[in-house]
Amino acid sequence: MSENNKSVVDIDRSVYDIKDVENEQDFYRMEDGFTEDIVKKISEEKHDPEWMREFRLKSLEIYNKLEMPDWGPDTDELDMNLISSYVRSKTDMKGKWEEVPEDIKNTFERLGIPEAERESLAGVGAQYDSELVYHNVKDEVAEQGVIYTDMESALTGDYAEMVHEYFMKLVPPTDHKYAALHGAVWSGGSFVYVPKGVKVDIPLQSYFRLNAAGAGQFEHTLIIVDEGADLHFIEGCSAPKYNVANLHAGCVELFVKKNARLRYSTIENWSKNMYNLNTKRALVEEGARMEWVSGSFGSHTSYLYPMTILKGDHSTMEYTGITFAGKGQNLDTGAKVVHQGKYTSSLISTKSISKSGGIGTYRSSVIINKEAKHAKTSVSCDSLMLDSISRADTIPGMDIRTNDADVGHEAKIGRISDEAVFYLMSRGLSEEDARAMIVSGFANPVSKELPLEYAVEMNNLIKLEMSGG
Repeated sequence: MSENNKSVVDIDRSVYDIKDVENEQDFYRMEDGFTEDIVKKISEEKHDPEWMREFRLKSLEIYNKLEMPDWGPDTDELDMNLISSYVRSKTDMKGKWEEVPEDIKNTFERLGIPEAERESLAGVGAQYDSELVYHNVKDEVAEQGVIYTDMESALTGDYAEMVHEYFMKLVPPTDHKYAALHGAVWSGGSFVYVPKGVKVDIPLQSYFRLNAAGAGQFEHTLIIVDEGADLHFIEGCSAPKYNVANLHAGCVELFVKKNARLRYSTIENWSKNMYNLNTKRALVEEGARMEWVSGSFGSHTSYLYPMTILKGDHSTMEYTGITFAGKGQNLDTGAKVVHQGKYTSSLISTKSISKSGGIGTYRSSVIINKEAKHAKTSVSCDSLMLDSISRADTIPGMDIRTNDADVGHEAKIGRISDEAVFYLMSRGLSEEDARAMIVSGFANPVSKELPLEYAVEMNNLIKLEMSGG
């Protein structure tokens, strides 16, 4: 425990709160709000093909017609007229780290991104505000035929037809209001294609940094893992804290072809002024496997429910996630799965921790269609409240339309055990250390699913939250 104590003391929250000044000389910022003129400007900035320009305008039309969901956390304080949809550095995306502008490079250096790339990643994309500023993939991975590039290059380059075929087909703009907004003003993000039978041994990563106050980030991630291929993709996010609202409304679309496997790991560390209204969805074909590992930290308000469609027979899904809600936070998270194929199986395991008045809500949906014979699903959600003023809710939904499905559900909500804290204190620990140890043990099933470097980061974020950082 002495090493654990040292780690808590040594963690420097300020590394995430660095605020680099974005002046007009080096950065271009679009006016606030979401209008037709702004959408047209974004389309011109990005040299969209005609179909994308029309797609954006149609999405804006849908956005203006749709209402906000009336069942989740309150978002009334989010004034969309005060959000800028597009902020970019006046520099091209670089393929060499030393060519990235010094101030942006320093921010990512402090977050440890290039170090992680050198030591444990097959490739990395780094987005700063609305656009990627750096993208690279290791030669040996590229030689396998793996495509890992930014969305803009894919949209207008050699993979334009593939983007046209898959873009927002899983998450259509009609899905909900913020999907429509994303369709209208999206920028940045990554495009990945793994050819048939190719197994990528080490992860690819995208890291998203939102630095500008009062801005939105709308990156789009499109991954296609072809038949029999295997990929682990890691997504990291952070932002400094401001006294105005920021918005994150990204979109992730994942296509896992026959007998392929995709693991998608996320460590989100948004600032406490962020509205995180993100959408993630996967389509899984015959014999394929989708694995989600999710750590949700930070943000003022979150709506986040990664969804999996088990389309093919014998397809499987596993979701493992943890959420930490502290003072002033309302994090509404969970998972959704739809069983369509026969002999499909899903496992959802989530944990939430709430502290200092934070609200953590687990919300899930399991749908087993009538043609999904012999489907199996198991849902487990554990919630831990660290004091009497915090709140944890579980809202599981199940829609089972066949009689031969195997369905299990377990939910546990409780406060941290006074007896356990007392026991550890009787062994010489302070109350704070005893509580930190119990929380670390609670989170362990999630952290062990991550690569070592990211498990360490997640444990550090938990310690930061526990120490009130």
